[in-house]
Amino acid sequence: MITPVLLLLLGLVLLYFGGEALVRGSSAMALRLGMTPLVVGLTVVAFGTSAPEMVVSVNAAFAGQGDIAIGNVIGSNILNIGMILGLTAVLCPLNVQVQILRIDTPIMIGATLVVTWMLMDQKISNTEGAFLAAGIVVYTVFTVFIARKLKSPVQAEAEHALGTPKPTWSPWRDVLFIGGGLALLAGGSHYLVDGAVTLARSFGISEAVIGLTIVSLGTSMPELVTCIVAGLKKEPDIALGNIIGSNIFNLLGILGVSSIVRPLVGDGIRTTDNYVALAFAVLLLPILWSGRRLQRWEGALLVLGYGVYVALLWPR
Repeated sequence: MITPVLLLLLGLVLLYFGGEALVRGSSAMALRLGMTPLVVGLTVVAFGTSAPEMVVSVNAAFAGQGDIAIGNVIGSNILNIGMILGLTAVLCPLNVQVQILRIDTPIMIGATLVVTWMLMDQKISNTEGAFLAAGIVVYTVFTVFIARKLKSPVQAEAEHALGTPKPTWSPWRDVLFIGGGLALLAGGSHYLVDGAVTLARSFGISEAVIGLTIVSLGTSMPELVTCIVAGLKKEPDIALGNIIGSNIFNLLGILGVSSIVRPLVGDGIRTTDNYVALAFAVLLLPILWSGRRLQRWEGALLVLGYGVYVALLWPR
């Protein structure tokens, strides 16, 4: 019992320092490349912090553990909006850009709708997986294209000036921070998940519930740490972009690749779980539209909603 607890603690320490390094490196690199923090949050940071989910779900697919592979993604998306984005807003209210409202959040809702429809039979086939995987490629290209079309270099510079100082060190240091941060996040999530799953199974908890809660919490710790660090550093674009981008990547990239590896069967994942993920995605849009700012009390409501979901889930 001591070893799993030590793994949990080690994972948390690695995740904290990984999140700090990733936000620092990606923010600086974005300015050098003329990109805005929002684009970096939606792509580099979002995909990077979702790396643990990818590793866990692909490994679960290889092992024939469809409940963990699917539950990890659905649970992570619910947790990302409910607990992580909510907690970040409680600590530091987040301003919302128009691109998030008009483009990325609707895309997230659309991807959630597609996956909810695919999971009506509790399965995702190879063909459906290929369709999802193609979607993440299209989304990434589209995001970069739109950013370059809508933002001039002068606008990008001005946007960075609001919260990100111009980097004065070598670009290789940015690369080192990003690479090191991602490595620490992946390693920290690995240890955290190993410890959490070992503890959970010792208490006889089902794989579906493990995937929806403990595994999703463990693999989403990078998003949690990154968002909190970004919020405290006054980088709301990276925090919001991280969550929206991660959810899109989870649905399209991770479920897509995992089901290409092996068709996924999630008999323990109920339709209710999919509907909860869809409800959080849909409700986020009007919340972000209200004043174009995610307030502390709105964040508290999101956290409360996640708590209610978990409380109702555990008796299963």
